[in-house]
Amino acid sequence: METESLQNVFDSAFAEICQVRDAFTPQLTPREVGTIASVVTGIAKVSGLPSVGYDELVTFPGNVPGIAFNVDADEIGVVLLGEYWHLHAGDEVQPTGRVMDVAVGDGLLGRVIDPLGRPLDGNGPVAAGERLPIERPAAPIMDRAPVTVPLQTGLKVIDALIPIGRGQRELILGDRQTGKTAIALDAILNQRDQNVLCVYCAIGQRASTVAKSVATLREKGAMDYTVLVVAEGNDPPGLAYIAPYAATSIAEAFMEAGRDVLIVYDDLTHHARAYRELSLLLRRPPGREAFPGDIFYIHSRLLERATHLRKELGGGSLTALPIIETEAQNISAYIPTNLISITDGQIYLSPSLFELGVLPAVDVGKSVSRVGGKAQRAAYRAVTGALKLAYAQFEELETFSRFGARLDEETRKTIEHGRRIRACLKQPEFTPVSVPAQIAVLLALTADLFDSVPLNRMTEAESALRAAAAHIPAEASERLITSEILSDEDRETIIEIARKSLAPFQAKPKSKSEAEVESKPEAQTEPKPKPTPKEKS
Repeated sequence: METESLQNVFDSAFAEICQVRDAFTPQLTPREVGTIASVVTGIAKVSGLPSVGYDELVTFPGNVPGIAFNVDADEIGVVLLGEYWHLHAGDEVQPTGRVMDVAVGDGLLGRVIDPLGRPLDGNGPVAAGERLPIERPAAPIMDRAPVTVPLQTGLKVIDALIPIGRGQRELILGDRQTGKTAIALDAILNQRDQNVLCVYCAIGQRASTVAKSVATLREKGAMDYTVLVVAEGNDPPGLAYIAPYAATSIAEAFMEAGRDVLIVYDDLTHHARAYRELSLLLRRPPGREAFPGDIFYIHSRLLERATHLRKELGGGSLTALPIIETEAQNISAYIPTNLISITDGQIYLSPSLFELGVLPAVDVGKSVSRVGGKAQRAAYRAVTGALKLAYAQFEELETFSRFGARLDEETRKTIEHGRRIRACLKQPEFTPVSVPAQIAVLLALTADLFDSVPLNRMTEAESALRAAAAHIPAEASERLITSEILSDEDRETIIEIARKSLAPFQAKPKSKSEAEVESKPEAQTEPKPKPTPKEKS
């Protein structure tokens, strides 16, 4: 018995010693560690990570993130998403086991962040609890609903002639410095009190341009419902590449919560160039204009995420306004034609109209909306049909009138009416116009109330009419937005208000001889030189 008790004591003491030993012995767990083989501009070649998958996030020294893009047998090509100047060959690389994601939620409203979710406005850390992958599959067809609600931009030429619906993808394209960003910012400013959230994604722009846009949105009170995702021109090309995907995930979180969202990509030309740079550095085969073969796919999978969800899924919508820069008005170039084929219409800005002072410089002939007409308000549909035809006729006749041909009375009236339409469609930037004011101006145009107003007083006359539109009865204003048709009573009420407000600007009727002189080209109205004495003889 004594021997057994001593054995038990010995066993228990030995077990305690083993526990103490195990407690102080470090536990070794295997983990993958890769090494940098080479580093070039925005790209790192890494070896020694056999289990890393495509699009997986990896980290470099200094917490520099990267995305695995090329997964080869011997090494992987990683796109760097941070300052990579301090990285060298031989540095350690660690996998994270997750894909690239971004913070989402209401805490982002009013903030300026980079594509990684880091704040750029100096207002402290971003308050957001949920994170979503930046690359997400688009909503299935069966989860989508038709586009039935208009997205008012506050611009008369767009809301009347090229309407946009909530859930649509409308391309804005034109040469540089023609007002593309101004149209997008106008659309964001007009969403105030419209229950539409906005996401503005700046890709590869100068810091001064971004600061100007932020200042405009803050000054107009639009930052309360707007998120800015910024990848500046001096950032690594990887940040410019992931910027629109990160911004779309932020917008999708609002859409899936049942909200209506407007997202602006400014602009996808820089995005395509950043992807071309990354692909060439990764030794991917180049194609047309040195772009890789999947250049179409990077934009199609991005814009397919814009949609209108069914009511059972919350009924939210995501409206996309991608921007593309053309060169020498060439809308048939590679990237513009790709985007035109993906989107549901385009708004083309003409440099010639811009030089003439027609702002916004929208070329109505080359612009189209393939969806918005179905979502346009009934009051607009009642007046825009005749307006489109009259404006198209005017543009064609104006071209022929430059040849010096004598114009008949009917042609002269058509041209004068078209000039009034063009004058009314002009609009200063950052001054959106309400729906009742737009309807009043358009109805006055179709009723020919502006035709007797001199061209040099059109701006004053239109301003007076927009001010008078504030006195439209509240019931009539409500019906303009909600009614399925524009009633004759409301039409007469608005036209009467327009007639009274435009009465002080009416010009006196001209005599027939004055009208004939005005209709003649300048070349014919110049006095003929006096004959010389030789010619007299």
